[in-house]
This record gives sequence, structure tokens and C-alpha cells, in this order.
Amino acid sequence: MKRALLVGIDYYSEFDSLSGCVNDVAALRPLLSRNEDDSPNFSCRIETASDESSALKRDVLLEGIEELLAPGADFALFYFAGHGAQSGGDVSLATSDGTAITPGVRFTEILEKIGASRVKEVIVILDCCFSGGATAVPALIGDAAVLRSGLSVLTASRGEQVSMETEAGRGQFSTYFEGALDGGAADVLGHVNVSGLYAYLSESFGAWEQRPTFKANIDRLHDVRKCDPRIPLPVLRNLSTWFPTPDYVFALDPSYEPTEEPRNVENEAVFSGLQKLRACRLIEPVGEDHLYYAAMKSTGCELTALGKHYRNLVGAEQI
Repeated sequence: MKRALLVGIDYYSEFDSLSGCVNDVAALRPLLSRNEDDSPNFSCRIETASDESSALKRDVLLEGIEELLAPGADFALFYFAGHGAQSGGDVSLATSDGTAITPGVRFTEILEKIGASRVKEVIVILDCCFSGGATAVPALIGDAAVLRSGLSVLTASRGEQVSMETEAGRGQFSTYFEGALDGGAADVLGHVNVSGLYAYLSESFGAWEQRPTFKANIDRLHDVRKCDPRIPLPVLRNLSTWFPTPDYVFALDPSYEPTEEPRNVENEAVFSGLQKLRACRLIEPVGEDHLYYAAMKSTGCELTALGKHYRNLVGAEQI
């Protein structure tokens, strides 16, 4: 069972109000609730504060986190968009009733609840200023420098940086995060995991912009979302058939090209599959820039390093 608590706070009684956090939750919820094939993913609960009537208080946020981490789930995801406040060596997730003395919920409080939880896999995603401080709080210093097993923390910025909103009324980090979930961070098989999310998000920001951070203690990568495979699985499973050895060169000739006469339907079908593999950089033509010329000049194609990796997975019956 997979649970997700998505929190977006625009309204603050003592701090400047924001404009993109509620919008971020609205955009992310459908992507986390359903995989691309519309199968169920996370059972999502949202907590948003857009004005005084919907203000989200500290106690309510703490209660929601406790319910997220209660027994019964195998995988829990906590997403927070709102103000972040530096609190000594800690960072606080500011709530609508936050004050200068007690801005909201300290991350050490959340870590304590995660540490006591029986939920095996937990991902925390923070889109708030100074959020990188969450991976450098006192609870993670010295002998406790290792996160609890199964915990990943992905943040929008480093501990001394602010997190920006866009003119369109969205968090910049969360906008990129949406694109990552929507297939941008998916691998060839369509898996979107926290490692792929961080790689995508890290590449999305320039040298002078906020810098996402990532810290984890995991022994396997679980899907945050499942997208459609970039290559149909029946085509991908042909890797070990078309390339019986990793360094095998698949010989091509003009009969593989559909524009040539007489037509060879069987070879054309194989060539269509090879083109899909080429589009995902699993194979490359020998001596040519395009598969078309490799066929017309009767050279061939061979596996890339990534192609050899997926060929091994096919051979081990893991695909």
C-alpha cells in the first residue's frame, strides 16, 4: 500500500503569503495518484491553505504526518510546498499559524516520527526556502549521520538558498518535478524513481540558480511513478535474439529499408524495432550516422553500453 501526503501553504498570518504552493499540489496530485496507464499509484491526501478560512495549523500538519506514517502502508511520500525557516541548525516547515519563535514543524520532529514508523520506504520532498538544511540537521550529525534505512530526502535548494516561484504562480522546483513525473525522469522501462528524479531536477537548474539536494539510505529503488515504456517490451526482449553476444554486429542490407523493392516484410518489421532501439540509444549504426545508410550500404548496427546493459537484463529474464 502506498500513501502520499501533499501539503501546499500559500496563506500565512505573520509571514508573506505565497502564490504557487496550492497550485503545485493541484498539479502533482493526479501524477502521483495514477500511473501513466491510469493504474492506481499513491493514495493521496492533500492539505492546502489558500486563505485565512483554510489556514493550516502546526498541529494539523503534525497529525497528518503521523497518519501518513501509521502502520498499514509499505511506502509513504511526504511533499511540502511553502515557507521554510532556518531554526538554528534545523529547518522548519512553516505553517499558517507560524510565528518568528515557532515557525511551524521542525524537520527533526519529522525525522523522529519517521524513525519510529514501521513504514519501510519513506520519501520526503521539500519545495521551500533553506530546505537543504533538512539533510544537515543535528540529528544527522556525528554518530547519527546515516538516515534511517529506507528514507530519501529530496529538497529544492541548499540550506542557505531560497526556493523561487515562477511568474505563472508555481514553484520552480515543483514545475520541474511535475515534468520529471510526467515521463522526463523515466528510464527505458518507464520506471520513475527518486534517483532519476534527482538527476532530472539537478540538470534543470543552472549554475547560478538554486541547487536541489538529495540524501538517501536505500538498498533498492522503488517506483515513485510508472510511465509507459519508451520501447514496447516485446521489441526490447528481442535484444538477446538479435544480438546473441554483447559485441555482435547485426548485419543490415537494403532489404531492411521499406522504400526498397522487392519488399521484405519480415526484415522491415525487424528494422522498425531496431529504429526504436536506436531512438533510445541502445544501438548505433556501424560506420554511419543513420540506420538508413547502414542498411543501404550493407554495414550493420551494434549495441551501445546502455544496450548491453538491457540485453543482460533480458538474458537474465528480468524484463
